[in-house]
Amino acid sequence: MIESLLHNAVWLLAMLLVLWVFSMGLREASFIDSVWGFSMAWLAWLSLWGTKFGSAALLVFVMAFFWGVRLGIHLLRRYLRNGEDDRYRKMLPDPQNLAAFAITALWKVFLLQGALIMLVSSPAQVGILAAYSEQPLSNWAWAGVALYLVGIFFEWVGDWQLARFKADPDNEGKVMDKGLWRYTRHPNYFGDACAWWGIFTVAMTIAPGAVIWTLPGPLFLTFTLVKWSGAAMTEKGMRNKYGKDFADYTRRTSAFIPLPPRT
Repeated sequence: MIESLLHNAVWLLAMLLVLWVFSMGLREASFIDSVWGFSMAWLAWLSLWGTKFGSAALLVFVMAFFWGVRLGIHLLRRYLRNGEDDRYRKMLPDPQNLAAFAITALWKVFLLQGALIMLVSSPAQVGILAAYSEQPLSNWAWAGVALYLVGIFFEWVGDWQLARFKADPDNEGKVMDKGLWRYTRHPNYFGDACAWWGIFTVAMTIAPGAVIWTLPGPLFLTFTLVKWSGAAMTEKGMRNKYGKDFADYTRRTSAFIPLPPRT
């Protein structure tokens, strides 16, 4: 298993180095957001390929692969529509100084992303690699699938509702507080967390002794969705953009876990 994980890491590193070179030609690196999902789908495929997999491994693969491809397509479409993300412009040196831009982008964007991709996707990789061909699925595995499906629902529907809201010119300058956004300020981030805790749960039923060491993956993902680059960073920008309207929205709407709105 260790050899297979190292094999996955080497392939991921090679891909990220190619994309790093590509970023120097573009003079920007914010397309890396879409690579996050696609990379995890690819790592699930690499883990499955060459193994004598059965239904348990195939289930974990499908869960991780579908999540990654869906998110990757969504973020790639957003990048192609909106262009460079301001977060990366602030994070990296002026691309006119190509040497400084390249060095900073290498360690601060591509290598860091690679380490985090390996960490967050580790439950899926280990679950697939540890499964044996005739392994049955327990009730806990189906509980994990149910949690995963809740997550996919919140991700997909939340992203779809927000895209429709932003596409309507009448909503310019307004805060999205309809649909799932009425119950949580971040249904897509909540869905992300549920999906990976669901994958972790299924993987734990396959090889608990090995998968327990991947617990930092979903823990870190939940932390970053709530406190680091997810909800916290998004809300900082929204407070500056929407002022009192967003303050009113935060007072009545749960920050992360969906709850009935407060009066």
